[in-house]
Amino acid sequence: MRQTLDPLVFGHRLRHFRRQRGLTLDQLGDLVGKPAPYLSMVETGKREPKLSLIGDLADALGVAAVDLLSHEAPSHRSHLEVMLARAQEEELYGELGLPQLKPTAKTPDLALEHIVGLYEALRRRTIAESITHDVARDVTAELRREAKERGNHEPAIEALAAEALATIDYPGTGPLSQRNVIDLAQGFGYTVHTVPEFPPTARAIADRSNGRLYIPQRNELRTRAARSVILQAIGHAALGHTEPVDFVDFLRQRLEANYFAGAVLIPETPAVEFLAAAKERRDLSVGDLKELFYASYEMAAHRFTNLATEHLSIPVHFLRTDEEGIIRRSYENDHLPLPTDANGIVDGHRACKEFAARKAIRSEYAYDIYYQYTDTPEGTYWSSAHIEADRTPSHVITVGTDFEHARWFRGRGTDHHAVSHCPAAECCSLPPPDLRREWDARVWPVPKSVSHLLAALPVDPFPGVDMHDAVTFVDGLAP
Repeated sequence: MRQTLDPLVFGHRLRHFRRQRGLTLDQLGDLVGKPAPYLSMVETGKREPKLSLIGDLADALGVAAVDLLSHEAPSHRSHLEVMLARAQEEELYGELGLPQLKPTAKTPDLALEHIVGLYEALRRRTIAESITHDVARDVTAELRREAKERGNHEPAIEALAAEALATIDYPGTGPLSQRNVIDLAQGFGYTVHTVPEFPPTARAIADRSNGRLYIPQRNELRTRAARSVILQAIGHAALGHTEPVDFVDFLRQRLEANYFAGAVLIPETPAVEFLAAAKERRDLSVGDLKELFYASYEMAAHRFTNLATEHLSIPVHFLRTDEEGIIRRSYENDHLPLPTDANGIVDGHRACKEFAARKAIRSEYAYDIYYQYTDTPEGTYWSSAHIEADRTPSHVITVGTDFEHARWFRGRGTDHHAVSHCPAAECCSLPPPDLRREWDARVWPVPKSVSHLLAALPVDPFPGVDMHDAVTFVDGLAP
């Protein structure tokens, strides 16, 4: 499997093995043909060695290259020094106006623990004061704007997923078996363990020290969901993720790991071949992609958006909405007019009542695919909406395109047609003018409780996860 290089940790591991062999920098330099000052910069993380040098260093030190490339610091002392170095690179630390601290052999471990601990407490308090739900939505919107610029396609992650699949006995198309998933986990150094009592705030927990990956037992997590959860956890390892430094980093890592899981469950090459053939027949269907790879409908819809524009030249839109029509996740590069605030944020707004996502809930096709054309101020769009009834509460997954490209899809012949005037307030936000005049100030609804909107946003490295439970859980099961 591909190993990503963390220069800082690599340097500490190199110094650890060099000292373990009793070599000076000059002596190691003679063995690998590099000057001591260069190796010193490698050990301090200021220079990144080439792959050939990593092999030479491993041979000279009598260790495997994978031992040098491990993402774990070689000792508790090294871990503290790495944490301090990373802290001093952050803008918040720089705002303190303190001089750079370079620990020496005489710097006590206890002093480093205090410095690192105090800075972590400061960082978390600062995040707690600055992050609100609005900020979280802003960050999510920015990340999705970046994805839109790339056509929602990530070539590097696609290649990483293909490389991982090439190492196991995967036939090249069709569903990924549970055995395949277990083999992939083992390739990244993990054994998978199902446990009956699982921390309620996590879907999976990786014990990176002992190479163990824990997931809930089958009655809590179905096979299809279990594959996705395991692959998301593997994705963090495959992508070389370290502990998130802030909420932006957390969200970016989550999106990348989710993309990796999708690219493994529905691999790019066979999926594109299947979709291209369906396009040729004018019979594109997200449901067929779901069935071929035994994925969830939402996962198949996501993968369609990853591949449709890049490989089929089809602009698309994607929505996940709840039973009330609130948009929980969205993507579009076909200019479908979606409700937004002044900052361009879509999530959290209610989709137009004329959209397929809202019509499907009320239609006789509630548990089938609902197709619809919708006229909007930006043009006419075709959409397919599917209710995921096995989700509690139910959600609607909508995938579609503009009128020009609807000809490639199954369901293009639908008679369902609607007209949306959004974002005009009279379309959805306000009652008709005559009713407003008749009932002005005489209708007083009692809203549902929305206490979750007032809750503080979690500020731990893994928002929403009770790290006390997670760490205690892993510690109790560690071999």
